[in-house]
Amino acid sequence: MRIEKILNNNVIVSKDQRNNEIVAMGRGLAFRKRIGDFVQSEKIDKIFHLSDTSTSQKFQELVNDIPIEYLALADEIVEYAKSTLEIALNDSVYISLTDHLYTAIERCKNGIQVPNILLWDIKRLFPKEFGVGKRAIEKISQYYHTQLSEDEAGFIALHLVNGQTDSSQEDMYEFTKTLQDILNIVRYYFKIDFDEDSVYFYRFTTHLRFFLSRVTSQTIHDGEVEEELLQIVTKKYSNALRCVEKIDQFLKDKYAYQMSSDEKMYLTIHIARLVQKSR
Repeated sequence: MRIEKILNNNVIVSKDQRNNEIVAMGRGLAFRKRIGDFVQSEKIDKIFHLSDTSTSQKFQELVNDIPIEYLALADEIVEYAKSTLEIALNDSVYISLTDHLYTAIERCKNGIQVPNILLWDIKRLFPKEFGVGKRAIEKISQYYHTQLSEDEAGFIALHLVNGQTDSSQEDMYEFTKTLQDILNIVRYYFKIDFDEDSVYFYRFTTHLRFFLSRVTSQTIHDGEVEEELLQIVTKKYSNALRCVEKIDQFLKDKYAYQMSSDEKMYLTIHIARLVQKSR
């Protein structure tokens, strides 16, 4: 691998076979090396194939400001999340998570804790991501002898949720709040408490996550639902449909989003199942 740019002794910029820019990392990878020199493949610990110029530039800036071990830690957490959650994560998660881990650990060393006001919601709405977050703070305790709180596990979980979309971290806070608002509409309409450990609650929140991704991006999904099926659902789950109409009005007011017929139908079915099991 030929060196195109040296970021520090451990990180270089190079090109892959398609002439796309990549970042390679390894202990002492660029030690006593110059631009144009070649590095041995066995010294490379990790290669980052960054999808666009902007992400690559941000990544390079990050490497210059933050010690390499934080990047290695973030990479370990991301790879664990990918295998555990069986999901794909975009390149930006390496940047946001590395930056957050470094900041969180430095804050903790200085006795500063930032409360996560969405922690309770994160635990319920994104339990698998939160599980990865808890595993991450265990690793941090081992590596840095620094005990982060569950608040930080929640923040890490949000970064992983964010890494599955193209939203910013600020957007994810709004996303999570909207998700909670919709759950509250259902809860108050039917006057019930959810069994949050049930598979039906998990399916419902999963459906909501993908649905709200469309809402926040103003991507209306309007498939061709058979009229006969729509009538059956409307008749069988009339009470759940009235609840969906309240959700529809909430989304109109907040996002100026008009739900399509098939979106209403699927949401109605999910709510009806959730309510039936919760009761």
